[in-house]
Amino acid sequence: MRTKLAVFLVAAGGALPLFGSDAWATPAANVTDYAIVARDIVPAGEYQSIPTGSTLPAIEQQAQMYNALTPAFNDVTPTDVTNDFKAEPINVADAPGPVTQESVPHAGVTIYRDAYDVPYIYGTTYDDLTWAAGWVEAEDQGLLLEEARYIGTIAAVDAPGLSAVNLIGSLASFTPTAQTRREVSTQTGALLAAGAEGRSVLHDLHVYLDGINGYLAAHNDALSIYSHVAPFTLIDIYAFNAVKDQFVGEGGGNQAANSEFLAALERRLGAKRGRAVWNDLREAYDPAAPASVPGHVQLQPRPVSTTGNVLLDPGSMSARARAALATVSRYRGHASNELMVSGARSSTHHPIMVAGPQIGYFYPGFTTEIVLNGPGVHQRGVTSAPFPGYIFIGRSQYQAWTLTSAGLDQIDTYVETLCGHSTHRYLFDGRCRAMQFFDAGKLTAGGKTSEVTFWRTVHGPVFGYARLHGRLVALTHKRASYGKDVLDLLFYHQLAHGLVHNVHQFFKAANLTPQTFNSFYMDDRNIGVFTSGLVPIQPSNVDPDLPINGTGREEWRGFVSFRNHPHGMNPPSGEIINWNNRPEAGYEAPDDNWSLGAIQRVDLLIDDLGHGGDLTPARVVSAMNEAATQDVREVLLEPVLSKVLHGGRAPSARDAEMLALLDAWWRQGGSRLDRTSADGLGQITAPGAAIMDTAFPLLAKAWGSAVLGPRLEAQLASFVSIYDQPDNGTGTGGQYTGWHIWMYKDLRTILGEKVRGKFAVRYCGAGSLRRCRALLWAAVTEAGDELAAAQGPNPAEWRSSAAAEAITFIPGILNYTMRYTNRPTGIQQVLSFHGHPRGDG
Repeated sequence: MRTKLAVFLVAAGGALPLFGSDAWATPAANVTDYAIVARDIVPAGEYQSIPTGSTLPAIEQQAQMYNALTPAFNDVTPTDVTNDFKAEPINVADAPGPVTQESVPHAGVTIYRDAYDVPYIYGTTYDDLTWAAGWVEAEDQGLLLEEARYIGTIAAVDAPGLSAVNLIGSLASFTPTAQTRREVSTQTGALLAAGAEGRSVLHDLHVYLDGINGYLAAHNDALSIYSHVAPFTLIDIYAFNAVKDQFVGEGGGNQAANSEFLAALERRLGAKRGRAVWNDLREAYDPAAPASVPGHVQLQPRPVSTTGNVLLDPGSMSARARAALATVSRYRGHASNELMVSGARSSTHHPIMVAGPQIGYFYPGFTTEIVLNGPGVHQRGVTSAPFPGYIFIGRSQYQAWTLTSAGLDQIDTYVETLCGHSTHRYLFDGRCRAMQFFDAGKLTAGGKTSEVTFWRTVHGPVFGYARLHGRLVALTHKRASYGKDVLDLLFYHQLAHGLVHNVHQFFKAANLTPQTFNSFYMDDRNIGVFTSGLVPIQPSNVDPDLPINGTGREEWRGFVSFRNHPHGMNPPSGEIINWNNRPEAGYEAPDDNWSLGAIQRVDLLIDDLGHGGDLTPARVVSAMNEAATQDVREVLLEPVLSKVLHGGRAPSARDAEMLALLDAWWRQGGSRLDRTSADGLGQITAPGAAIMDTAFPLLAKAWGSAVLGPRLEAQLASFVSIYDQPDNGTGTGGQYTGWHIWMYKDLRTILGEKVRGKFAVRYCGAGSLRRCRALLWAAVTEAGDELAAAQGPNPAEWRSSAAAEAITFIPGILNYTMRYTNRPTGIQQVLSFHGHPRGDG
C-alpha cells in the first residue's frame, strides 16, 4: 500500500517540501548529479494497472506528453523539452511532486513514488535494492509478468512459427510441459559456466525472485488477483530473457527463402545474370551505406567457395516452412534510434544524447522505470522482467547507456538429408539418426487450443521441409544464443554493480552478452558504440546467405572475437547516429537483411541534425522528432524519381500536377502529419502523401518489371516488402525496409550520376532511360486513375488517412490514441553531463 508522505512544490530550483508533521526526510545524503539536462518519457507510464475512470488521467499522463511533442516536427523548443519530457533526477529530493512513501515489509528498503509513480528505491545493501526491484516489478508489472511468464518458454525452446511477443500482445495463454521446463532450466548451467560473475548474477536473480514472490505473498488474499499466481522461478526469468532475444536480439535464419529466390533467378535469367541480380539486391557490402562510426571491420573472411551450401528447388518449401519464416520476419523488430553528438558540437560543451528503444506501444509496457540508490549504486532508467533490478536503458549520475537492434547473423539454416525411409531420421556424421520429438505444451490463441510440438536435430528445431534435386529434405534453425539467453545479464550486471567507469570498460562489458545489439555509451567527454552478439564463424566453403549442408562437415568454427566486432568512439564528425543501420562498415549484411543500401531511414536523422555546431538538446530532439513523421520514400527517393520523370513529357496535365504535388511535399519536409485536425487524427495534410501511398507499389513493380518480371517480383516481395508501412503500435515496420533503397541507386545510375557501388545490372527499363521513364509515368497514370475513382478528379484534394496509421496501445486495455510517430517507446532520454566523480571516467 502506498501512503502519502509529503507534498512537493515544483519550483525553478527543484522540488521543495511543504512544512508539516509529515515532512519528508532524505533517507541518505543526496549524491552529486552531474547532469546538465536529464529528462525522459515512457509513453506506457508506470501504473500498468487495469484502467478505470478515476485512474485514467494518471495512467495516460506520459502518453499525452509523448503525443504532444509530435506536431512540433522540426521546431522543438527548450520549453517543449521541459513540458513533453519529465524530469529524470537521481535524488528523490529533486523528484516532481507530490511524493509519497510506500509501505514495504523489508528492513533496509525505503521506496518513494513521485508524481508519475516512478519508484525511488533506497537500500542499505545492494541485496536490499535487488529485493525491492523485484517487489516493484511485481507491483507495477503484475499483469505482464503473469501473461508472459509461460509464453516466454516458447521463445526459449525456439518453437517454430511462433512469436512470443505476438502471443503476449494477443493475450494468448500457454502451459509448458515438464520437457520444456527442463530444457529452459539448463540455462542455470550456462550462468555457472560463466564463473564468479555468473554466480553473482544467479545470486541477484534469487534475491530478485524473493522480492517478486514477497509482493505476491503479501497480496495473496481471497479477493486478490494474485491469489492464484504460482511463485515465480528462475525458469520464468530465463523465459523473459528469451522473449527479449527473439523480439529484438537476434538476426539471420532466412537462408531457405534466399536459396529459393537465387535458384529462381538463375532458372529465369541464367546462372551468371541471376547471380548478378542476387548480388545487387542483397546489398551485402554496399560501400555507400551509412555507418555510425568510421572504420572497417570484418566479422569473418568471405567464403572461398560454396561447396558447403545447397540451393533448394524453386518453390519447394512446405507451407509450414514459409509460415514459420514469415512469422520471424513479421515480428522481429528492427527498432530503436539514437543520436549522440560530441562536446565539440554541443552548446553544453559536453556530449548530448537523445535515444531510446522502439519496442512497440504495449500496455502494460515492457519496461519499468526505477531509481536505485544504495552502496556504490546511483542509477535511473528502465528495467524489465528479465533483469534483477539492472538498468538496461538509463544512466548513473555521470554516464548513460542505450541500445538499438543490430541483427547480426546468429541463426543458420541447415538442410538435413533424410534417411531410413523416414521424415524423422537424418544423416549426420555418417550415421542415420533419429530426430528428437519435442512436446512444448498447450497453446490457447485466437479461441483455439492446440499442442505445440516439433522435431529437432543436432542443429535445432525442424521448421519445415523442402526439396533438393527433387528429394525431400528437412530444414532446421541453429541459433548461437540458444540456451544462453540469460547470459545477456552478464553485461548489465557489470553496469548495475558499478564496474563500468569509462567507454573502454563499457565495450568489454557489452561483449559479454550473446544477444546482438548496438550498445551506446556517453559520459561528460566520450561517446561510443559497441555491437554485441555471439556470431558464428563459418567454414571457408560456406556462404552465410544460403542454406548449409547438415551432414556434419560444415559445422561452426567458433565465434567472432571481441576485436572483430563493430565498435568506435569519438568520431571526427562529432556524431554517432543509428537507426538500425551498420555501426561500422565492412561486414556482410545479415542474411535476413536486404536493406543496408545507399539510402536508409537513418539518413533522415543525419540530414535533419545537420553538420553544424552549437547544438542544443532541443535541436537534437528536433532532428529526432522531424524524422519520426517523415516519409522516407518522399524525402530520400522522390528527388531522384522527380528528376527521371521531369526529363520527359507527362502523359496528361493531371499526371504533371501529381508530380508537382510530390515535389511540393518534398519541399515541405515530407511529414505524414495531419496538421489541420486538433487531435491530428484526420487526414494527412499534404496531397502528396495520398499520391505516394497509391503510386509507390506501382512504381516499384514498374521499376523491376523489365528484369524480374511479375513472378520474381512477387517472390522477392514475400520476404523484402515493397514498402515497410509506418508502425502503428507493434514495434515492427516503421519504414525500415523497402524497394526504394534499390530504386534510388538504379535510377541515379541510369541518369548517369556518379554512384558508389553501382549495380551490375540496370533494372528500370533494362537500362534505357526512355523506357524507364515511360514505365514510371504509366505507374503514375494508373495511380491517378485509382485515386480519381476513389476521391474525385482534383489531385489537390486527394488525401491519405492519418487515423489509419495512428498509434493505439496493444492489446487494447488502454484506450488512448496518438498521432503517428516513429520514435522510441520503452523510454526516450535527453541527457548531457558536465563532469564525473574523481577517479572515474
